[in-house]
Formats: sequence, C-alpha cells, structure tokens
Amino acid sequence: MADRHSPGVRRRRLSAALRALRADSGRTAAEVAAQLSWSAGKLTRIERNEWRRPSARDVGALLDAYGVDGDERAHLLGLVQESRDRSEWRAYQDLFWGPLPEFEAEAVRIRTYGALVVPGLLQTPEYAAAVFRGGQIMPDGEIASKVEARMARRRVLDAPDGPPLHALIDEAALWKAAGSVEVMVEQLRYLAGMAAHYNVTILVVPNSAGVHPAVTGAFSLIDFPHPEPGIVTLSNAVGSLYVEDPAYVARYTLVYDYVQGVALSPTDSLALISRIAEELSK
Repeated sequence: MADRHSPGVRRRRLSAALRALRADSGRTAAEVAAQLSWSAGKLTRIERNEWRRPSARDVGALLDAYGVDGDERAHLLGLVQESRDRSEWRAYQDLFWGPLPEFEAEAVRIRTYGALVVPGLLQTPEYAAAVFRGGQIMPDGEIASKVEARMARRRVLDAPDGPPLHALIDEAALWKAAGSVEVMVEQLRYLAGMAAHYNVTILVVPNSAGVHPAVTGAFSLIDFPHPEPGIVTLSNAVGSLYVEDPAYVARYTLVYDYVQGVALSPTDSLALISRIAEELSK
C-alpha cells in the first residue's frame, strides 16, 4: 500500500508508541519525567498526543531512557519528522473538529452508519449545503467553505490505494427532505451510482427492521494499518467526537455488525434507493 502521509496520524502513532514503551519499562510517567528533569505534565501531554510539533530532542531523550536503538529508534525518529510536516488539509483546518480527513486518508477501512442523513463521504454538494443550512446557525460563507471541505474529503474514495468504504444508511435518511425535491433526487441517484464504485459498499437498513442498536445516532469506525488501533467517531450538531478506547471501539463494532445483519443486500438496497428516487421525482 502506498504511503498516504498524514502528520496528525503520525503524531498519534508516535504518542501511542512512546506510551507503550514507558508501560513496557514498568515506570510511571512521574518517574520518567523526574529522570529527564521534566514536569510530569509534559510527558503526560506527549503520551496523550496533546502536542502540535513533536521535538526530536525530546523524543530522543525518551528513547534513551527506554533503551531504544537500531531500526526501532530510526523509525520513531522518522515519525517525528513526518509528524512535523504541514498537512495537505491545513487549508481546511478551521472547518473540522479534529483531524477527521487525516484519519480517513490513512485508513485501511472506513465503516459508517447514517441515521437521519446520508454519510458525509457520500453527499452531493447541494445536499451537504442543505444539511448545513438546516441548522440555521451558519452564515452562507461558512456553509460554502464547509461544503468545499466535505467534497475534498470524497477524493479519498478515488485514490488508487484509498480505503474501502462500507456504508449503512437508515431508510429514514433517504426520505428525510434536505433542500428541494430536486436536491434529494440528485442525492439518491448519486448514491445509486456510488453503489457501483469498486471501493464502496452501500447497504440500506429498511424501516421494517424496526428499532436497532444504532438508532440513537450516526457514527463511523476507522481502521488503521496494524498495529495502529482503530477509532470510533460520533457525530453531533457541532462536530465529531473521536474515541480511541479499545473497549469502546469493540462495542461499536458489535453495533455495526448487528445493524449490518438486518440491512438489505446490496442489490435490494440499490433497488430501494432507486424506487425512492422515482417516487420523489413524480
């Protein structure tokens, strides 16, 4: 797989590696910080990925403390340099709550569930604008910028080594009006077209499935190359919450698997999407 360089994910990976090295050493953060004449808070911030531009000097000092050399040392110091690079998403950094596009860029798989709206990676520009406008809390200029950023995110699906996208969409999202009838019909037809994309799987959860574990809200599971742990993102009215706790991710994986089990087949899902588009266009 070609390298999809993401400084934000590199920082996360570096923090996780340093946290694991300290745990393996059997020492507390306070003990290591005292050895290096640092405050305990400094090391805690590093391990929590609460840093913007990692210092090669600081990381080198930690590797010395943990006795890391050879290829592993070279790899981790390489992550320092890569994590200090400027992200290609810097032009949109004020429009995302967290490094969502960077996570998607380095993912090996994305699984997403849309409860009341079509998932962002599958939205048309007009539909996305209608969704943003529906909150009535954004000026038109900000809406235009957010739509542009959302459309830029879609490029990951067409990258030669981009992650496969598995999308579960509740039937309610296909009927809920966003903008005009024309906008909805265009969105549904776009979904039907994306269902044929080599890297995209779209399954509709029919109303007949009734209440299921995911009805309370949209979420996505983002998997990274092994051994990088995956994350779950939870969408809300103002942004997304990113959760790395393995137990939390495992719980949402069970939820996703259950809902996938009650979804229609790809063929039946495409037929339902097309039928709703035809009914709306009458």
